[in-house]
Amino acid sequence: MKPELGVCYYPEHWPEAMWADDAASMVETGLAWVRIGEFGWSRMEPQPGDLQFEWLDSAIETLGTAGLKVVLGTPTTTPPRWMLDKHPDMLAVDAQGNPRKFGSRRHYCFSHKGYIDECVRIAQIMGKRYGRNPHVAAWQIDNEYGCHDTTISYSPSALLAFRYWLMDQYGTIGDLNEAWGNVFWSMEYNDFDQIELPNLTVTEPNPAHVLAFRRFSSDQVVAFNKAQVDVLRTHIDAPLLHNYMGRVLDFDHFEVGADLDIATWDSYPIGFLSDRLEASEEHKTAFLQQGDPDMQAFHHDLYRAVGRGRCWVMELQPGPVNWAPYNPAPLPGMVRLWSLEAVAHGAEVVSYFRWRQAPFAQEQMHAGLLTPDNRAAPALPEVRQTAEDLANLGEVHQTTAQVAILFDYASDWAWTTQPQGAGFDYFRLIFSAYQALRRAGLSVDFITANDAAKRQYKLVLGPGIATLDRDVERHLKDRSDLTVLGPRSGAITRDFQIPKQGRPGLNCLDCNVDMVETLPPDVERAVEGGGAGKHWIDRLSGTAQDLLSFADKTPALKGADGFWYLAGFPDTDLWDRIVAMAAQDTGIPLHPMPAGLRRRETTDYEFLINYNAEPVDWNGHTIKGCDVAILKRNPPGQS
Repeated sequence: MKPELGVCYYPEHWPEAMWADDAASMVETGLAWVRIGEFGWSRMEPQPGDLQFEWLDSAIETLGTAGLKVVLGTPTTTPPRWMLDKHPDMLAVDAQGNPRKFGSRRHYCFSHKGYIDECVRIAQIMGKRYGRNPHVAAWQIDNEYGCHDTTISYSPSALLAFRYWLMDQYGTIGDLNEAWGNVFWSMEYNDFDQIELPNLTVTEPNPAHVLAFRRFSSDQVVAFNKAQVDVLRTHIDAPLLHNYMGRVLDFDHFEVGADLDIATWDSYPIGFLSDRLEASEEHKTAFLQQGDPDMQAFHHDLYRAVGRGRCWVMELQPGPVNWAPYNPAPLPGMVRLWSLEAVAHGAEVVSYFRWRQAPFAQEQMHAGLLTPDNRAAPALPEVRQTAEDLANLGEVHQTTAQVAILFDYASDWAWTTQPQGAGFDYFRLIFSAYQALRRAGLSVDFITANDAAKRQYKLVLGPGIATLDRDVERHLKDRSDLTVLGPRSGAITRDFQIPKQGRPGLNCLDCNVDMVETLPPDVERAVEGGGAGKHWIDRLSGTAQDLLSFADKTPALKGADGFWYLAGFPDTDLWDRIVAMAAQDTGIPLHPMPAGLRRRETTDYEFLINYNAEPVDWNGHTIKGCDVAILKRNPPGQS
């Protein structure tokens, strides 16, 4: 597919006299797509039943006539003020029992039946009106599920829906008591109506209760999304999508994505560096104006999997943002680099947020491609250059990687529920594995447990996978040359109990977790030969071979017959050793990368992406600072 560029635009923010000029300028810049509508409910329906769509009709016609393809968003992320008068109990409630009030956005509870009906109603109206409009080429459902900690709600609506969900999951209250281990601390219930939400308890609530509530909360997002999808499908043929966020794991994106056609996400590399990434101050200073070299690629690869091979970047940072602790500007070249990197990882469309900087309200400090007074912002010429690059590049086709990471949202919910150690975090563990593969110059796919039965890989990494069943183990054995699990893999059942067969409970590997210990951030457990474990240490026994040992001679890595189990959270040196050992075992060629330089293979190209401000020499190539070198790969069978 030939990648294209787009932009987010808000015609309701500007006089209609500006729209045609804006549209012509977008096309002249090299943009092909424009997203509109996702925050416009108060202009579409200023009072209940008072539908005012003429302005949106005109905007779509103006943009489409200019040659732009419109992504039309359902406006359900920003219900207008009158909605609260109609449904005063629709607000989400935080863990302290406080309602999330009107005055910004995402002020709704996913479990509120009345609000869901309102969302279906407005989606139905929009679908009927624009479903066959030739200019509307894609639809976005809502906006950024989970943003601002809005997935989980402790509202009366959530409580009622949770009780029904539990009845459906467990059938009888006795089965629930047994599954949750409620005999502990006399927590047994006599009826589902006695069950409350797991907040405001005296001390830690039952982790099984919390994990069930997290699963329920994710299912509510899935159902909320599906309600709009189902009504739109009856009126449209265009693809449906949602724009996910970076490092938001509160709901299962794969399950939401199963009802959609394309996964998109909102990429803010510099904002994420300071706001969503644990790293040394030295690292954050070195990449202050570039972003972390692996953070964006991680999400491109993840959302390509969520979209079953189809992904976009719906919002890309074009300058300083307004929401991070500190908001420096990108170095020259970085907007183009981020765009080409997204394409290298499978993005069909890269869309910038936003066309023109807003002169009012919460995001007035967020840069756009134009300034509020209509002058070109620094990113605009880079976007023009990127459009030329893509025109010259032509089609970019993805290829299956040799290496995959097994990813599971529910594992994050489990380890957030009971981390056992302040330094243990599922995202950090998975991201550290991804970084190690990238340092080795490898392209990476993400898979789910369901994918394990369908796709063949030389190497699969599955650290921290909370629950492993026999089928997944069998599929991994059959479909990969080597699987590396641990630490903390196979540690609990779905109902947060230690498995009866013990941890990790693998049939094909005689390896037992006898004890678990967690370490403070400044303490590490050295491994013989180099590297160390940190945060979390599994004490292992069993007849499987000790491939690596800690300095105290206890196993750090055990393995046999295509399965390895890792006993600790590896530091950088230990991860690099493990990746090198796994590559040697499976015959995967490595391409060790200098710091800040990353490599991505597609069917026809090799992308070398330099996040450093200075040039880097690698493998006979010099890649300029904040630049991308795109090399043509040799046809198969040729050297």
